[in-house]
Order: sequence, then structure tokens, then C-alpha cells
Amino acid sequence: MTLVAGVDSSTQSCKIVIRDAATGALVRSGRAPHPDGTEVDPAAWWGALLSAIADAGGLDGVEAIAIGGQQHGMVVLDEGGRVIRDALLWNDTRSAQAALDLIDEVGADAYARRTGVVPVASFTATKLRWLRDAEPDAAARVAAVALPHDWLTWRLRGYGPAGESPLGPVLEELTTDRSDASGTAYWGPAGYDRELFVRALGHDAVLPRVLGPSESPGRTPDGIVVGAGAGDNAAAALGLDAAPGDVVVSIGTSGTVFAVTDAAIVDASGTVAGFADASGRSLPLVATLNAARVLDAFARVLGVDHDGLGRLALDAEPGASGAVLVPYFEGERTPNLPDATARIEGLTLANTTPPNLARAAIEGMLCGLADGLDAVTALGVAADRVLLIGGAAQNPAVRAIAAQVFDAPITVPAPGEYVADGAARQAAWALTGRRPEWALEIAASLPSDHRPRIRERYARAAGAAAAEGRS
Repeated sequence: MTLVAGVDSSTQSCKIVIRDAATGALVRSGRAPHPDGTEVDPAAWWGALLSAIADAGGLDGVEAIAIGGQQHGMVVLDEGGRVIRDALLWNDTRSAQAALDLIDEVGADAYARRTGVVPVASFTATKLRWLRDAEPDAAARVAAVALPHDWLTWRLRGYGPAGESPLGPVLEELTTDRSDASGTAYWGPAGYDRELFVRALGHDAVLPRVLGPSESPGRTPDGIVVGAGAGDNAAAALGLDAAPGDVVVSIGTSGTVFAVTDAAIVDASGTVAGFADASGRSLPLVATLNAARVLDAFARVLGVDHDGLGRLALDAEPGASGAVLVPYFEGERTPNLPDATARIEGLTLANTTPPNLARAAIEGMLCGLADGLDAVTALGVAADRVLLIGGAAQNPAVRAIAAQVFDAPITVPAPGEYVADGAARQAAWALTGRRPEWALEIAASLPSDHRPRIRERYARAAGAAAAEGRS
């Protein structure tokens, strides 16, 4: 049996799956936590990766490995390969003004045409501009900029600061892939846009070499083939074997709506990011900051667990008897409202009940994602089915309400670590030169039970929240 490993270095934790390269059968797995916060010392990710590997019983027998990682995070290195400051993560919104400054200087249309995206606080370019303006001494020391999966792949191959790694600080050995590079706002169809990069940081620096889907940057010191790696959403699409016509709705720390398309997507409004995928195609994507944590908050308030929240929600009528939640608890990325807060509307003495509050929480979270689906399909992307993934997708109430919110059939794959699975597929691809064909297990299929009234009420409340957030 030929074994391959895939890693998901996410916001909250590091997970690894070890699979049979021929069939995709899971052989063993492991995980380790990441620290909380929107800025993190990358050393914590490296430690978690080593712990997750140990938890999985090590890499004995593994012939190839690849890393999927959270996108957009800013890892800045000095000429000695040392991390200059804690990495700013995708969900750190302090660079919101920097995003506006870059748009003012370059123009939204030009950004969309050159990079496929329009800057928002999540993207790496805006974090580099923030660093240039807020910490100029640190910015001046930057010799290389990497994304989380780039840096971990580099360390896995034996590179890093002198004295901490066998191969030392060879910055030119940093590598990435199309999917993760496409989330920086300084990479596009023609490659890196150095003018935009310098505009963000203030000077040029080493950027990771961009690899193709099946390329390998090399091996680990132990001789294991290393895959190119990918951004988390692109890795998930590969793990799901998503194809044109599929739209993936992922309910995790953040919420994402993305599709695989043959043609590149350009949206000058910035609502849909024209990312690349991990297979050579495109991955138009909409992201929200507020997803499963909305359910966490309401479960805590109502004194129940997630299953209890779901049972309460199913006791309420569709539309929660008029109660509507706009879930902008942490600001929001889509729509771009970094300073917004959540609001609940339509409460009366009669409808302020635990079931209606639970239902409003689930409906509000899903309506935000449904707005993302509308934005994607408005650009001509087909949505023949919705693939609903993430921990919350296993809740029967979330599934049932999703069928009422989304105007498309719902398919729920079996629970899995799809980012890590996609990285494992990529590892097998790098090892054998062939994209693996592994079966996808389906847990549930739900026909559309569309209830337009839910979306109509949400749209009014969200419009008011957006107006307040921009004022």
C-alpha cells in the first residue's frame, strides 16, 4: 500500500490524514490545536504540525505529503529567514483602511483585472500596507513574504532560520501554488504583479515560486515527496472532487461559497474573489466572517449544545415568526463592513422564544451565505447542486433550513476533513503524476424546499445593517 498525507493547517487547529494513494481509504489521522487570536507566531503552527504528525503515529510509510492552509495570512521574514513579527491572519481587520487606500490609488477595476480580486482587509496586500504604515521599522526589514502554507512547506522541506533547520534560510526555496497566491491581491493570470506588491510593502522582496497543481518543490530531509500545497478552500474543492456545476458552501470559522469554473471570473465590485483553484481551473469565492460561531453564540445564550439548538430551531416555523438575525458579530467581509455589529430585528413579546431565537440564528447565518451564492451565480456560474460541508452541516436543522434558504438541491457529503483530504489528493498527484480518483461518500441529499419569505425579510434587515455599518 502506498501512503500519502494531507495537512489542514487552519485557523483553529492542524489536522493530518494519511490515506491509501490508490483508493483514498483513511489509514490514520491526527490533530493538534492552534492558539486563538487574529495574530499568531508561526512557530505555533510548526509545533502543531509536528504534534499532529505525532498524534497520527508519525510518517512511517508515507511517500508524499502536501499542506492546505488558511489563506491570506501575512508571514514576513528577514534576510536570515527569521519571522519578523506575529503573522496577521485573514480575520484580522486592522488593515481595513489600508485596503481602501490601495483601491483609491489603483482603482477597483484595475485590481480586479490585474489580480482577479479587489482588496479587502483579509488579503495579504492590505496587511503589508498596514505594516508599512504602522510598523515601518519592521516593514523595512522584510526580505521575503510568505503565506501560512508556504512557510510550513518551506520548514517541512528543512529550511528555516540558521540553527533551527538543517538547510538554513534559503529564501529563494519558498514556494506556493496558484490558489494561495491568488488570495494576496498581488498575483494574477500573468503571475506576480510586482508594482502592486511594492505599492503595498514599500519595497520589493522575495516571493514564493508558484508551482502547478502536480508539481513538487522537493522532498523532506527524510526523502518524502512534498506537494505544492494549496489554500484551504481550493484544497477542500479538490478533496470534494468538485466540478463545474457544483457550488460548495462551507460552514466553518468563516463561511465560504465557492465554485469550480473553467473560465476566470472578474468582479470589479469585489464581492466575488476571482481566485484560482488547485487543479488549474478557477475558484470564484465569496467569504463571510460569521459562520459557525454564530451558532456557538446562540447555543451559549440559550444554554444548549448544537444539537439542542437544532431541535429548538425545528420547533419554530420558517421565518422564526418574524425574528431576523443579521449576524455581523465580528464585522463582515462580504459585504465589506469591518466595523459592523450584529443586530436582531422583528422581536415581539409573542415571538421572543427560544425556538424562534434558535431558528433566527440558523436562518441568519445561512442567509448571509445565500447572498454569496446569489453573487456567484449572477456572474454566470452554474449552481446545479450545493455541496454543504463543515461541522454545522451535520446538524439536521441546518440541513433542513438550508434546503429552505437555498434555491438549489442540497448534497451533504459524509463528515470529513476535506481540506486535508484535498492536500492528500495533491500529494498523490505529485507522487504519481496522475490526479487520483477517489469516491466521495454522501451522507444526505435534500431537494430544494425554497421559502422565499425567509430571504426577503433578511434582505431588509441586512440592508439596514449595511447602511448603519457604513455610516
